[in-house]
Amino acid sequence: MEAVEVFSVRVWQAGQASVFVLCGELDYESAVQLQEAADRVLLVGEGGPKAVVIDCAGLDFCDSSGINCLVRMYQWLSARGGVLRMAAMPAPVTRVFTLTGLDRAIPVHATVHEALAAGGGVRQSRGGDAPSSLRSASGR
Repeated sequence: MEAVEVFSVRVWQAGQASVFVLCGELDYESAVQLQEAADRVLLVGEGGPKAVVIDCAGLDFCDSSGINCLVRMYQWLSARGGVLRMAAMPAPVTRVFTLTGLDRAIPVHATVHEALAAGGGVRQSRGGDAPSSLRSASGR
């Protein structure tokens, strides 16, 4: 029997932004792949991206492990004046995102193009704009 890939992450650059294209199911096992990709992109020193867009158009499912990985990315970027944006979220993923309250902290856009055009990529730090669970959760 042939193994079937259920998740993939591809990253491309758009100016000072990095776009993470997710396909498949973001769960316990695949969250490790996303975290490794995020570490490679975000931990490059001063030249790292100021904005990260997560393209969810090909994402079929996201569980708490995937949400946890996104929260860590959000915290890392926010602590450095950057921003995380979500794009093209299918209904099941939007539902999870809304139920967890992440939609109040992380901007959600209809398309990757809209997410990239949303601004210069630098978020002004305002302590009250993120739910307290995101501000107090353990970061990297």
